[in-house]
Amino acid sequence: MSRFFTAGDSSSESSSDEEQLYSDDEEQQQQGQDEESSSEEEEEEEEEEESSSEEEGAGGVSRFLRDAASSDESSDEDTPKVVKSAKSKRLEELESVIKLIDNATKINDWSSISIEFDKLNRQVTKVDTSDHKAPKAYVKTVSDLEDFMNETLAKQKVTPKKMNATNAKGLNAMKQKVKKNNKDYATEIEKYREDKFEYMMSDEEEEVVPAPRRAPRTATHVEIGEGDQEGFSTVGRGGRTLQYTPESILSHLRTINESRGKKNTDRQEQIKIMERLLAVANTPYHKMRVLLSVISTRFDLTTGSTATYMQPDQWKLADNEFGVLLETLEENRDMVIVENAEAWEDDEKQPTVPADGKLKIPGSIVSIAERLDDELTRSLQQIDPHAAEYIERLQDEQSLYNKIVRAQLYVEEISADTKLEIPQDALNRIVMRRIEHIYFKPSQVVAILEDQAWESIPSSLNSNVTMRGKQEDTSALISVLCTYLFEKSTDIIRGRAFLCQVYFCALHDQYYKARDMLLMSHLQETISNFDVSTQILFNRTLVQAGLCAFRAGLVYESQNTLQEICGSGRQKELLAQGVMIQRFSQVSPEQERLERQRQLPFHMHINLELLECVYLTCSMLLEIPLLAQTGSSPDIKKRIISKTYRRHLEFHERQIFTGPPENTRDHIMQASRALAAGEWKKSVELISSIKIWDLMAQPESIKAMLTSQIQEEGLRTYLFTYAPFYDTLAVNVLASMFELTERKVAAVVSKMIAHEELAAALDQVNSAIIFRKGVELSRLQSLALSLSDKASGLIEANEKTLEQRTSGMEHRFERQGGQRRGRGGGAGMRGGGRGRGGGERTRGGQQFGGGALGSAIKA
Repeated sequence: MSRFFTAGDSSSESSSDEEQLYSDDEEQQQQGQDEESSSEEEEEEEEEEESSSEEEGAGGVSRFLRDAASSDESSDEDTPKVVKSAKSKRLEELESVIKLIDNATKINDWSSISIEFDKLNRQVTKVDTSDHKAPKAYVKTVSDLEDFMNETLAKQKVTPKKMNATNAKGLNAMKQKVKKNNKDYATEIEKYREDKFEYMMSDEEEEVVPAPRRAPRTATHVEIGEGDQEGFSTVGRGGRTLQYTPESILSHLRTINESRGKKNTDRQEQIKIMERLLAVANTPYHKMRVLLSVISTRFDLTTGSTATYMQPDQWKLADNEFGVLLETLEENRDMVIVENAEAWEDDEKQPTVPADGKLKIPGSIVSIAERLDDELTRSLQQIDPHAAEYIERLQDEQSLYNKIVRAQLYVEEISADTKLEIPQDALNRIVMRRIEHIYFKPSQVVAILEDQAWESIPSSLNSNVTMRGKQEDTSALISVLCTYLFEKSTDIIRGRAFLCQVYFCALHDQYYKARDMLLMSHLQETISNFDVSTQILFNRTLVQAGLCAFRAGLVYESQNTLQEICGSGRQKELLAQGVMIQRFSQVSPEQERLERQRQLPFHMHINLELLECVYLTCSMLLEIPLLAQTGSSPDIKKRIISKTYRRHLEFHERQIFTGPPENTRDHIMQASRALAAGEWKKSVELISSIKIWDLMAQPESIKAMLTSQIQEEGLRTYLFTYAPFYDTLAVNVLASMFELTERKVAAVVSKMIAHEELAAALDQVNSAIIFRKGVELSRLQSLALSLSDKASGLIEANEKTLEQRTSGMEHRFERQGGQRRGRGGGAGMRGGGRGRGGGERTRGGQQFGGGALGSAIKA
């Protein structure tokens, strides 16, 4: 064995000596080579030395056989061989590990990712690049892995489904490893994330088209002759020109449009290119084409990125460019932007205006206005409403409204030309956007918006729908716009226009007009067929109508209107003013994202505290007299107007100690108890001390209305409670007790008598109320009636139970020879023969009918 080892050592030494001599000769012959080639040779030597050292550790017999095989192979020198350098081998091993990591990420296997990541870091230390930097494939992998890890962690926070223990352990381990590892490659990772495509392309170009082995490297640029430099400029890396001319605008735009939607597209660089093209554009056609492209590219900045809304600076630039586009269209009436136009294919020359028509440019003015509006709304959703930034962002609404009105004028103008075949839907959409910006605002704010909008529009432009200076009243403006949509639109837009006008009327205290319009539209019957945003608008309109009825003193109408929204306990969700995450609800991240996108900006919110205060106050004024009526007359069937109010009142009454009221609900509950006890003045004081009334338009009139309502309901509560104890009662006594006029007291009592709520008569001669005796039941009679009601209810429940259990089984107890007999009379079950072969039994005794339940049913 030792000889084998000795032979193996001597052979390895001789082979290494020959390799060393060969490498020395190579170094002498290739002194002009660059640093990269010399480093590759050193790596080859290191690889061969490693292989020889591995042979030393192997067994002697295998070494002997291996030497024999190598001698046989060396004899055949004509066989072609594939020789790979050590660097190539290491890179292949690195790529195989990267591929395993990619496969593991596809199945979200973090345990395998953690293991392969450790192998990747060990492998990358063996790869030596020419510039002593990490391979770009490695930089790409660790950067993408960090992004994927952050995305997975974000999903785990919102998803109810958790990982298994092994996978979660691997994810936690990777979280620490990636954070620690990527610090060393932060610079390269930043370069990769700035422009992924360019970062990787530069590496590929160097590998695919390497410089000649013995020739020095040259700069990668294209030289252009002096005679051909007109219209062109120097081409840098990636084929990007540094200067632009009017003749190359269309070709540049085509290149940019073809790259839209592709991955690794640098949109910021495209915007810079188009801004330079806009500066050199010398014709209206070129200017319009560049403006359409740059606006679309600015909108693309938010797609496919982590940003949830468009940045304010980009939005303002797009808004200004949209204004320039509209001005250019107004100055050049022979060119129009329409959706049904064909794209111009020739990049060498621009199209000419036809003699008998107008030049059509593909695009959509309405879509740009809608996207600007949506981006502004999205940004207002994300910004903190209590910060100064929200107010600054809200100031952009005036500029957007100006563009919407101007776009409406342009669409009206091109729609008048029948040759262009502009669909009516385009004008309907832009008019609807205009309505949605003003329907929820007070008339004073709408007037300011309109004045500034018409001031920014040239005097030569006018509208056929809303003439300049004709609609001085904002209600007339809303009416004209909505009437236009009633006539020209269908389905969703018409329904939204109806709701917007009803909302505006309710906001400006026109309750009866709003109520009649809402009833005539029949939207309450078909609103479930509309989209979610229209359903939210319907809920907002319903709430605003209820608040309008309350301001008008119509307590019953207000409570009845607000019952559906406020009684559900989901006001935030129904009005799109917040997302309510319930404990056991299975809501996917996608559904939650859509729900948040539907939320309204803060300046469009309806005050939920005010809404609850109005609803509970109206419920108090209706429920307290009803409770007094049912308490004094048990024969009256109990009914509940508001379950929400009853629940709050019962909870408040169960409290052992009640301190001074702290919030709106406490004020109303304590006022309810005072009103039920006949202390109407204390009830008025508690209701009037609620500070939320100051948010309404005329708080003093609201408090005066509530005072009169509490006086009347206090009178009705008193009569219901103490009527059994009176024979006659003077009207002036009630008037002095509740500080009402005698005429008002007589009116309230007459109404109660007419509705059969009070068993009495009004003596107008003596100005007194005469109560009829004998109508009220005694305590025993009331209890007997209650018992009979409960017994009848029990019988009905038993009947339903019996029907459910015996349905389809009427002949269950019949036998072949006859019907089974009961135990009662005649020949009973035992009296008639027991054998089955006998004749038909006579019908005797009582049939089985279900026992006591059957007897009750037959009775």
